[in-house]
Amino acid sequence: MIGKDPLARRLGTIPPYLFSRLDEMKSNARQGLIDLGEGNPDIPPAPKLLRALRQALLKKENHRYPTYAGKESLRLAITRWYWRRFRVKISLDSVIALIGSKEGLAHLIWGTCDSGDIVGVCDPGYPVALNQTRLCGATPITVPLEEKNNFLPDLDFLKRIAPRLKLLCLNFPNNPTGAVASLDFYQEVVQLALKYGFYIANDNVYSEIYFDSPPPSILQVPDADACAVEFHSLSKTFSIPGWRIGMVVGNKNLLSALLRIKQNTDSGPWGAVQDAAHFALQNGAQFAEKTRKIYQARRDAFCQELNLTGCLVTPPAATFYIWAKLPEWWQERVNGSASYGFVIALLEKCRVLAAPGLGFGRYGEGYVRFALIAEERRLAIAARRLKRWLNNARAGKL
Repeated sequence: MIGKDPLARRLGTIPPYLFSRLDEMKSNARQGLIDLGEGNPDIPPAPKLLRALRQALLKKENHRYPTYAGKESLRLAITRWYWRRFRVKISLDSVIALIGSKEGLAHLIWGTCDSGDIVGVCDPGYPVALNQTRLCGATPITVPLEEKNNFLPDLDFLKRIAPRLKLLCLNFPNNPTGAVASLDFYQEVVQLALKYGFYIANDNVYSEIYFDSPPPSILQVPDADACAVEFHSLSKTFSIPGWRIGMVVGNKNLLSALLRIKQNTDSGPWGAVQDAAHFALQNGAQFAEKTRKIYQARRDAFCQELNLTGCLVTPPAATFYIWAKLPEWWQERVNGSASYGFVIALLEKCRVLAAPGLGFGRYGEGYVRFALIAEERRLAIAARRLKRWLNNARAGKL
């Protein structure tokens, strides 16, 4: 019998991955579950996009190893898309195709940060930035996202920690809060980075899921490419999360560090998916518009119902997430984590799965996140179940 622990000690620095825990909860749920837990789009891809993928399957080159940085045709399509969407000029050598933005962010952190380096990580936030910082041996510092600041980092706080930072990880439009950063905010952050010498990684994967004004890119700020990279993904925009295709653009030194990790870890996105992504970026404005309308209808219907339950929500300007503040009476009544307790009770009593706010960081406590990944009819059923249960719970009948 082997007596040595097979797990690396660094795995003890990170908790179980939030969405794997949600998967476990789903597997134990009763029939009739309405799953609003993970941001896993349910809208099928456009038929034209599927045809483009099928055609790409017939290309002999797509069954060999792809290039590490991505096909030139795809990278050119990315530069053209950035120009049409943001009016940002990007050179071909400032683009890398990724196996999803999650992979890219992880590899960027490993390629740029060592033990002793400080990484600013938003809280609440997508867990990958925090966990990869810990895994690579760097030290995370929490950047609070609070309701009083519209879930944006407080600039005075950033000024205080700026001299210590090696890397600042941002994600706007934000998962889980739905907050949107303005171009003025990005300008302030870029000025701090240039002044104090730290770098910025902005995860902009939800830029096309918006309902009012289109969110900006941090690279629209003059000289931002001297200190920043931006991640993007086709997963949410085109409802293809399983295809694993994304991109990163911006500062060449940061991209070089990321690419060196990739070259020793993976072989780049599958060529057929790259060709389909090329088609999507060239022709996909109409697909994205249709998707936005679906999510907007879901957002409006669900928020209207949810506010009747006592969970206070403001319809988000972007993303397909609803960041709901739990009722005060619930938070006062529950021992331990109010958000985890709420999610477990919601699953048991209503057969509805949401994500606990605490799973996104300690500043997420007191909130839950609902993903609009079900049709309006199912969302209405979920809201009615929630309303009935909360009314009974508040009255002490449960």
